Amino acid sequence: MAIKLKILLLVLISFGFLSCNSNLDFNGFLYSPDRVDSRFEQSDAWNQTHPYKILTVNSENYQLLVAGDSHIGGLVNFDKLVNEARKPGNLAFVLVGDNITGKKEDYLRFKNELPDFNQIPYFLVVGNHDLYFDGWKTFYEYFGSSTYYFSVQTPTEKDIYICLDSGGGTLGGKQLSWLKNVLETIRPNYRNCVIFSHVNFFRDHHTGSTNPLETELEVLLPLFAKNRVNLVVMGHDHNRAIDKLGWTTYITMDALLDGFPTPSFVKLEVTETKLGYEFQDIK
Repeated sequence: MAIKLKILLLVLISFGFLSCNSNLDFNGFLYSPDRVDSRFEQSDAWNQTHPYKILTVNSENYQLLVAGDSHIGGLVNFDKLVNEARKPGNLAFVLVGDNITGKKEDYLRFKNELPDFNQIPYFLVVGNHDLYFDGWKTFYEYFGSSTYYFSVQTPTEKDIYICLDSGGGTLGGKQLSWLKNVLETIRPNYRNCVIFSHVNFFRDHHTGSTNPLETELEVLLPLFAKNRVNLVVMGHDHNRAIDKLGWTTYITMDALLDGFPTPSFVKLEVTETKLGYEFQDIK
């Protein structure tokens, strides 16, 4: 009993020490003070007054760039991604979460580094690190909804891209109901369907707050297969992986983080006949 008490005391002292460190925040690491249902309600309200974006292209072929886990701080790799997005043929870029680490000053730095949307469209997904330091309030203030979709209209076809809030490890009941409705009633009107999520489904390296719920995956995976979701693109683990289950390919990306040994992003290549992808290493 004495040993157990000593261990408990050591743990409490450790938590007290860490809570005094301004670079650590267990709101978001162990839990988020803004629960996913609350975030979804705010996002849904935002969506009511901010229509979903439609990007129009004059060609049947286009490319989207996707990256995750920039953890700004540093901007070297992020700026390389933006410069790549400026090249002809690249329509937009998507960031699948952990863009920063929750602090408002880092959010501001990140916001100021983003390009003009009208010149280079971009779409943001919230990750668990974005929720640190009560970061959801700043995400919502600067960027609005974390659950939405956008579409791309070519001369003859249209594709749908769905962005999900999995920053706390679960979609929650309200967001899941929204997703089911989008897949069952809206997705059939589109050629290709791609989903972006921060938390990945098939790897083992997770924090306590962002381990996907098995019961939720038992609903999601058949839902994706039934509704012909082509790709699910994810981050979080900083560990490149590709898994295929039925109709759907699941891509887990490396980190964009400065100093990461193998930074990269994914280029989605859409043509008349296929939806392909390619990892692009950052030098």
